[in-house]
Amino acid sequence: MPGKFLCIHGHFYQPPREDPWLDMIFPEGSAAPFRHWNERICRESYGPLAWARRTGSEGIFDILNCYEWMSFNVGPTLFRWIERSEPALYSKLLEADARSLERWGHGNAIAQIYHHVIMPLASELDKKAEVSWAVADFKSRFNRRPEGMWLSETACDTASLEALAAEGIAFTLLAPRQAEAIADLGSDDWCEVDEYSLNIKEPYLVELPSGRSISVFFYDGGLSQAVAFEGLLRNGEDYWNKLAGASAPGLLSIGTDGETYGHHVEFGEMALAYVLAQGIEGRDGINLLNYGAYLAENPPKQKVKVRENSSWSCYHGVERWRSDCGCCTGGHPGWNQMWRKPLRDGLIEIKSLMDSHYFNLGEKVFKDPEKALINYGALLSGLVSEEEFFKYNFKVLAGSKNADLGWKLLSMQKWALSSFASCGWFFDDLARLEPVNDMSFALRAMEIAKDTGLIGLEEKFLTVIGEARSNEVRYGTGLDLWNNRIKTQSESPGSLIAQALVRLYVEEAFPLAGEESRIEWPGVSVVVRTEDNSLILVRGEADIQWNLESEVRTYDWKWTKEGRAISGTLEIFGSGPDSEVFPFADISWKKRQSLSLAWVEKNAKDVWKAKIRDTGCGPVMFGKFEDYQTEQTWGPKWKELWVGLVWNYVFSDDEVSDDFTKFLRDTGRTHPDANYLVDQLSRRFCLMLNEDTNLWSRIRNSLERALLIDIPVDLWELQNCYWDKAMSGARDPELARMLGFDL
Repeated sequence: MPGKFLCIHGHFYQPPREDPWLDMIFPEGSAAPFRHWNERICRESYGPLAWARRTGSEGIFDILNCYEWMSFNVGPTLFRWIERSEPALYSKLLEADARSLERWGHGNAIAQIYHHVIMPLASELDKKAEVSWAVADFKSRFNRRPEGMWLSETACDTASLEALAAEGIAFTLLAPRQAEAIADLGSDDWCEVDEYSLNIKEPYLVELPSGRSISVFFYDGGLSQAVAFEGLLRNGEDYWNKLAGASAPGLLSIGTDGETYGHHVEFGEMALAYVLAQGIEGRDGINLLNYGAYLAENPPKQKVKVRENSSWSCYHGVERWRSDCGCCTGGHPGWNQMWRKPLRDGLIEIKSLMDSHYFNLGEKVFKDPEKALINYGALLSGLVSEEEFFKYNFKVLAGSKNADLGWKLLSMQKWALSSFASCGWFFDDLARLEPVNDMSFALRAMEIAKDTGLIGLEEKFLTVIGEARSNEVRYGTGLDLWNNRIKTQSESPGSLIAQALVRLYVEEAFPLAGEESRIEWPGVSVVVRTEDNSLILVRGEADIQWNLESEVRTYDWKWTKEGRAISGTLEIFGSGPDSEVFPFADISWKKRQSLSLAWVEKNAKDVWKAKIRDTGCGPVMFGKFEDYQTEQTWGPKWKELWVGLVWNYVFSDDEVSDDFTKFLRDTGRTHPDANYLVDQLSRRFCLMLNEDTNLWSRIRNSLERALLIDIPVDLWELQNCYWDKAMSGARDPELARMLGFDL
């Protein structure tokens, strides 16, 4: 009989947020003050889980990388963003898997369906692509094949399990109500079960029609629900006692959304860290283990029939992603989700036409069109180079028009698959960010399809989506949304060149007459050349090249300014339909916001540097007050210099008066630059920590000065930096105390 084991799984996923033209994430207003939701959830949940505090009465005594002790999956599109934007977190995730692999012989990380599509509703081709691309993405990050794979929303049917098994996936995780019947291996004496009668502490085998098989773990539904919705994360000891009470010989499995820890439940990561620490110590005879390790030692003794078209977040099976079944996030009495069906039907109709188009044209481009599509994930993940992929999958000359046709067909499929991300149907209204994103992906796929000769897709889609209607009158029908919020995001030569010109202006890199400058986004690059540049009129040329395409399209352009520098009209002169007139005011909201943030960032940095540079002697120039003086002469002028005065005081050894420190303290309470200063101080402290341990005495001195004038230094990042250094053997007890540690 096995001992008592515990495995807590975290499902870390965000819907694809990349703009399908420029292939990067642009600002999302609802996530403010953060730029977008990936950034916000990362700061509130994903990051804190990698550096989860354990505190006592005297401070922090441990920081735990929860990923090292829990099972987890990270959605490939989210992982891509983390790799690019949060390298420290990315390293923690890889390190966690490596350490668990060394400890247990099996890594904590499992894969996830690539675009988080609802697999039972996907075509056979899409199922193959989604699983294959997910495997490739996982291999590129963890240098091993995944043993397990998370099914989006745990949505499951036999065909989906076949797709997993065909790629060598050994197990998946399901909700207990998805089990229909069980039997001993080798027996056909089936016994019906439900979520209350099923023994969830052992894995089960699913025997598939193909002759393959796959194991299934079922998580504890009641406890998982309590973690998500019943406040179990408010107290780590209560959480542990619940787990201990439910534990028995076998593996107790808990299934959770990663956003639960921190985003939905503030400090939820600390409760999880407490629970994991109890498991590490083997409290109450319970030990931590992951699914792969448990399965290796405890292969299934029984088999299970899984309910077809079932999931963990819809009591009606998978209806939440195609009909008005009643499942929704709530909070809007009287709303309906009748829009789900036309959204699904419209996307399916155009995807089937794109599939036929892909195979019809792909026959003359690819050695095997289906294999090329399935293998495309290896290129997207970086497992193979563009040259290697081309060699093994194309049968035409590199750089030829047919080669460009092949790349376009693959890109068409990529964005068409993205349009089925499950979040588009999960929430309450058609006008939400998620369905709008899905339709934007579909629009990009349609544009590429049209560029390769397939016409009429948009008209077909609008015939269907026009039947859908938002619950908010201001948004109208699906057709209204399409015209007002989706089509406006599409890129043209004019919009691309306009954005490039603004970027160059913002970055003060605008080319002089006869020179050129380059602007690159992940999806496309623009090279701008100017012929003449006056206050009113600018002329030039621009080259546009889409990612993976060899074709470079050149346009003449003329920018007629109107008053302010970033205004007026851009005229593009190309061949035939490529000629256009583009007003700068027509740049879409997200991209205008991105350009605005770039401008703010550059100017903030320039102003910051000037304030720091020009106030170096400020602390010693601020004299002691004369008797009976209560405020500084020309106080408002001094307040304008506050940021520079603080910075130069903090990072110096200058002797200053008590009147000066009081002035800094009082002014900082309401100063508009305080938040920016705190951010810059935290960055500087972390940089000093990571550079050289010999700087630690200077850090102590500077931190002491900052705290003396009540600067609310963001200690979270600084604590993380110190902890990672301390774990490698470098410690400073006094600095540790100042940072809130009790070591």
